[in-house]
Amino acid sequence: MSFTAFILDVLTDSVYPARITIKNGIFEEIVPIIFGENTEVDVEGLLLPGFIDSHIHVESSMLTPAQFAKIAVRHGTTSVVCDPHEIANVCGIEGIEFMIDNASQVPFNFYFSAPSCVPATGFETSGAVLTSDEIEFLLQKDEIVALGEMMNFPGVINGDEEVLRKLELSRKYNKPIDGHAPLLSGKELDKYLEQYIVTDHECSNFIEAIEKKQKGMKIMVRDGSSAKNMEDLFDFNDRLDYWKNQDSFGIIPTDVLERRINSPIFDFIVSDDKNPRDLVKSHLNGSVKKACELGVDVIKAIEMVTINPAAHYNLDGGAIVTGAKADFIIIDNLIDFNILKTYVAGECVFDGENVLFDVDDVEFKNTINASKKQPEDFDVCYDGDECKVNVIKCYNGELLTKDITADLICIDGKVQSDIFQDVLKIAVVERYGGNNVANGFIKGFGLKKGAIASSISHDSHNIIVIGYDSKVMADAVNTVIDNCGGIAVVSEDFNGSLPLPIAGLMSNEDAFDVAKNLRTLQKMAMALGCKLDAPFMTMAFMSLLVLPSIKISDKGLFDCDNFEFMDVIIN
Repeated sequence: MSFTAFILDVLTDSVYPARITIKNGIFEEIVPIIFGENTEVDVEGLLLPGFIDSHIHVESSMLTPAQFAKIAVRHGTTSVVCDPHEIANVCGIEGIEFMIDNASQVPFNFYFSAPSCVPATGFETSGAVLTSDEIEFLLQKDEIVALGEMMNFPGVINGDEEVLRKLELSRKYNKPIDGHAPLLSGKELDKYLEQYIVTDHECSNFIEAIEKKQKGMKIMVRDGSSAKNMEDLFDFNDRLDYWKNQDSFGIIPTDVLERRINSPIFDFIVSDDKNPRDLVKSHLNGSVKKACELGVDVIKAIEMVTINPAAHYNLDGGAIVTGAKADFIIIDNLIDFNILKTYVAGECVFDGENVLFDVDDVEFKNTINASKKQPEDFDVCYDGDECKVNVIKCYNGELLTKDITADLICIDGKVQSDIFQDVLKIAVVERYGGNNVANGFIKGFGLKKGAIASSISHDSHNIIVIGYDSKVMADAVNTVIDNCGGIAVVSEDFNGSLPLPIAGLMSNEDAFDVAKNLRTLQKMAMALGCKLDAPFMTMAFMSLLVLPSIKISDKGLFDCDNFEFMDVIIN
């Protein structure tokens, strides 16, 4: 195949017409054409390298890898580096191999990282444990290009033997190590970096990110469904203040200072977690457009999703250059970023209207091993008229939480929710056969009645539920159990559910059907009073113990700053 087109060259930061020859899925020849008045090209639009999401958990899309590929190519994504630690926490190596096998069925580039923290901590019940021996087994696979995010930063800092062994193995097999170090700073950050952990996607403010960047980390700017950090990391005023402070002695030339102020200075744009509602609208194309609207140079933004991740993870692609894999897209212009066509290995996989490959349904064993629950399982008992409790305070668009307190009344020995304070009940139900239940309280969801429940709860994916009273909480959890996993909304007025029978995380349906179902459930949650943009994804992170400051696992309420359990009722 040979044709002429205008291409964006991410190696020289330039746009020019060229004759392009593709053979056996490879760019065989790229010959620039001298531009003149009579220059004509065969392709209408601009050729860009296919987009690469360098950090995503495909399971969070609630789609199988094959179904994910079908929606991703519509948005110009041709490659992802995915960390399958969600399904790994449910069923270990078996789950990872399912992801790799399913991904191989479609014309799309799936690269994987070996999940480094399964489980994320020892303070929860998971469905599997990945030891260093199993990590070594994974690192030898061609599909594995990195060691997945090292969430156990206390283990790194304190020299946990098994944690350090996994890091050593990654260096042995020459695979980069992804980080996960929210708010880590100073000497603790230095100790974390001593282990050659080179990326971080958890930066929530510019000062945090710039410290990590100065110390050698590559910064992933996250634009996900629940966590959106792009506005803070690309904030022009923060950059202006920082670089002006750096020039307190007036020794930086003005033109250099201006370039630094206007430079994004960070390395990748990633999704981390993207729910199907957002995914049907856009993927990296929307994130690149958003970055440009925040003042990032358009070519630099494109490089963050093409050549930068390709170079870092040693991927075959990321640039329109001789010898590279012919993964490219055609867009209308560098303002709107509408995807006209998507090619993988020189073959068109999206023609502007239709995806040109099919996906078969897959079967997976039922991973929900939990008995039906009764209302009393969700009672918090106290012998008195009133008590003070610790409360998880969550925020819209944030994964970080705060520990606050609330005074709640007790009726018949049971501590009550308080809709006037927006203090609701939250519980985690262990799904792997032990059937233990941990209860607590949460503020920020806004439910006035009813309950929402899900078998998606990071990272061990026990069943999590938030509700006004114990009865509806039990009904919501039992709906999830009946569906072999998924999401449920239950109230006196209406019920709804989204079955996710594949590991309790994914559906065989396509993105549009899953998004439609999820949209209906979100409207139900809104009707119950919830005002969060992504209530089910936000709820899923309320059990992730490696994010500050307070969360809950199936074993109890947890202080994530001091890594210890805490009482629900304050004496």
